[in-house]
Amino acid sequence: MVNKVELRDSSEKGEGIFALNFFNVGEIVMVGKIESLLNENHSHASQIGENKHVLHAGLITKVNHSCNPNCGIRVNETGAHDFVAIKTININDEINFDYAMRNYIIDFFPKKCMCGSNECRGEITGWKNLNISKKQEYENYAAPYLLELDAKY
Repeated sequence: MVNKVELRDSSEKGEGIFALNFFNVGEIVMVGKIESLLNENHSHASQIGENKHVLHAGLITKVNHSCNPNCGIRVNETGAHDFVAIKTININDEINFDYAMRNYIIDFFPKKCMCGSNECRGEITGWKNLNISKKQEYENYAAPYLLELDAKY
């Protein structure tokens, strides 16, 4: 399998994932694979249900947050998160997503967001704290259990 992304240094964020290919909207950028189920949440965990967290295998854990992301989440047949392009991604663009697309509440990141986007919210928030218009924008690119949690709470 040909690598479509690679790990590189990312300004002010440590490491990040960068595109080696061009991606059109709707294309899968990274395929998620669950490495292990976790007993509790932590900074590299992915939420897959109200009280369920997993660790994804490979480079997925290195994808950085952006308040104006170029990727969204799509749950695949194994329950893992694939990253899907929601904007055109060019070669050498950093791959990013909004952590709110998979986490109802954010517990393990600094409050101050460093994404540098013109649309930066100023802090990394979970789905619970997104405004209605952002939730509508992300609706097709967020984990389905987040919509269920909104209905529940």
